[in-house]
Amino acid sequence: MLEEVERWLARRSWSVADRPLDRLVGAKRAARGGGTVSVVLPALNEEATVGEIVGVIRRELMTDEVPLVDELVVVDSGSTDRTAEVAAKAGARVEHRDAILPRLPALPGKGEVLWRSLLVTSGEIVCFVDADLREFSADFVSGIVGPLLTEPDVAFVKAMYDRPLGDTPGQGGRVTELVARPLLNLHWPQLAGFVQPLGGEYAARRSLLERLPFPVGYGVELGLLVDALHTTGLDALAQVDVGVRLHRHQDGQALGRMAAAIYRTAQLRLSRGHLVRPALTQFERGENGFVPRTHEVDTEERPPMTEITEYAAHRAA
Repeated sequence: MLEEVERWLARRSWSVADRPLDRLVGAKRAARGGGTVSVVLPALNEEATVGEIVGVIRRELMTDEVPLVDELVVVDSGSTDRTAEVAAKAGARVEHRDAILPRLPALPGKGEVLWRSLLVTSGEIVCFVDADLREFSADFVSGIVGPLLTEPDVAFVKAMYDRPLGDTPGQGGRVTELVARPLLNLHWPQLAGFVQPLGGEYAARRSLLERLPFPVGYGVELGLLVDALHTTGLDALAQVDVGVRLHRHQDGQALGRMAAAIYRTAQLRLSRGHLVRPALTQFERGENGFVPRTHEVDTEERPPMTEITEYAAHRAA
């Protein structure tokens, strides 16, 4: 590991316990409006978990005593279950992906939802939280928002955590260990200190996010992390230990598609070119042997939000 990264680990890696809620509330009040916080949950068919996440945030971080979060938005990306109904009943404002910036037809993918969320939120700090978390703790929000309220030089904060696979501790980040971590260590060694580079829980200053392109699919986490490094420098990035993350795990085929999208995102940033063949063929066993299934690899990115005319009008409103 680079000496620079070792110094960064000592300087920019914290635990959620390092910043109690009363300290964060005090820092937010001292910011005099500059510390407004929006929490965004991208959601697709998450009726089983989204309500509890919304409820915990409202009960613990949106009260008169702890007014840490100003805005809680669930962006529904086309759910066919009761996700939107459950989220609204729990107290979130629900926005539908296709209704945001309707002049641009929506593309499938998580990154598309995160990008569009900048148009329907107003906080100067934007916090993203996956909607499939189980046994959710408010630490996931307060932990990653904390450094942005107390450290003026920090612009982007990732959560780090243990990620068990079933009953096996530490085995939940398969794409991280097999794809993302090798790519980062080989090509962006300054980012080798991030424990969960692909984690879906992170917070950033709007002034940074609005200047970054957003890969529309699975590559969004790696893309934002790499681009944030190039935009702000390593010392503006940080990570906070928030405990244990429990969520639904993808099957092997889905992980393969995720890995391909992440590789493509890295390749684009290395060369600013294009894959020769942006497709991935996988195999499933059928009645007469293995059957090939070919999937398109995400090759679209959305431009920095500052290039979108409607965003300037939204910010001026």
